[in-house]
Amino acid sequence: MNFVEELKWRGMIHDMMPGTEEQLQKEITTAYVGIDPTADSLHIGHLVSVMMLKHLQVAGHRPIVLVGGATGMIGDPSGKSDERNLLDEKTLRHNQDCLKAQLSRFLDFNSGTKNQALMVNNYDWMKEFSFLGFIRDIGKHLTVNYMMAKDSVKKRISGEGNVGLSFTEFTYQLVQATDFHHLYQEYGCKLQMGGSDQWGNITTGTELIRRKTGGEAFALTCPLITKADGGKFGKTESGNIWLDPARTSPYKFYQFWLNTSDADAEKYIKIFTLLSQEEIASLVKEHAQAPHARALQKKLAEDVTVMIHGRDAYDASVEASQILFGKSTMDALKKIDEDTFLAVFEGVPIFNIANADLKAGIDVLDLLAIKTEIFPSKGEARKTIKGGGVSINKEKITDAEMLIKTDYLLNNKYLLFQKGKKNFFVVVAE
Repeated sequence: MNFVEELKWRGMIHDMMPGTEEQLQKEITTAYVGIDPTADSLHIGHLVSVMMLKHLQVAGHRPIVLVGGATGMIGDPSGKSDERNLLDEKTLRHNQDCLKAQLSRFLDFNSGTKNQALMVNNYDWMKEFSFLGFIRDIGKHLTVNYMMAKDSVKKRISGEGNVGLSFTEFTYQLVQATDFHHLYQEYGCKLQMGGSDQWGNITTGTELIRRKTGGEAFALTCPLITKADGGKFGKTESGNIWLDPARTSPYKFYQFWLNTSDADAEKYIKIFTLLSQEEIASLVKEHAQAPHARALQKKLAEDVTVMIHGRDAYDASVEASQILFGKSTMDALKKIDEDTFLAVFEGVPIFNIANADLKAGIDVLDLLAIKTEIFPSKGEARKTIKGGGVSINKEKITDAEMLIKTDYLLNNKYLLFQKGKKNFFVVVAE
């Protein structure tokens, strides 16, 4: 597989230094991507660079993941309007372990082959530097004029609000350049990859390597992913879409990809899956013939969810999504866990009742109209039940005199009522 050609048709190349493709065709090449360890989970904004590393390894080259323990203590000005919060070493180490576990779903760290992936933390070598040592060994090789010319620096210095740029942040590109130089010396790493906002920092590294060693190193960046409507990719009203199921449930994760627009789905399926060019072309054609069937979105959501959370979580997410469209049964409802249940019914009206009342049994009409406000009156509730318009836990209520007891509870806590086709209500028994 030609790595550069693979990235090109997938729309994953923004900038590339001359000679990069020739280097990759000449020999097994070691390349790295830096990941900020400010959280104990990756989010989908990281996935583009992770997929670059995945394709790199599939093409026979060696990927290095650099966890920015040292740079995480500083903060990168690229694309930011202010400084980041700085983290202590214990937190950074914990985050590194969590990130490696997630990255192991994409990269082979253990096979013992020549292109086995490696994870390193730049804190391990940066902590050895003294300030005097750093300005002597690194700082003297790059002029302030060179550093000031970088877009990331110019934007912050001339930015609105006069926020300015701290000396700490200004030196960030030197620290990142030192990383590239270290990996070049220790592991023969000749290529750094990242988002297009990293071009300035990456090329500073290639320049430092040239000036200190006379050697040649390369840079390759991917476009920053945006949505067709101009919105920021990976951001929702509730924040980032995380890979950690404790932060973003597999159901919500699946729904994110399922709900992408047609234009975005066609772009994302090239970037975030390993499907071949032929398979994607066939899906695009199928989608064009029947857009309402959402073939692209369904395949995208399946592949990415399975890759991150596994087949079982994907199957459970599909089953859970059927609940809202009337196709599931009470048995399916009972199988989903509490987090998924709450994710499915996020935003629907919730009413609270006392668990003790259910032990004795509550008349269904009292529950619908007195204990809750699902219906404005018992008479209207009775009439709707008679017309077959009320369900509890996906089963129609046929008897307006029935008693609701604790054995109806889902996850020992919830009752799900449905009025008509689309109106859901959750009752919480506490």
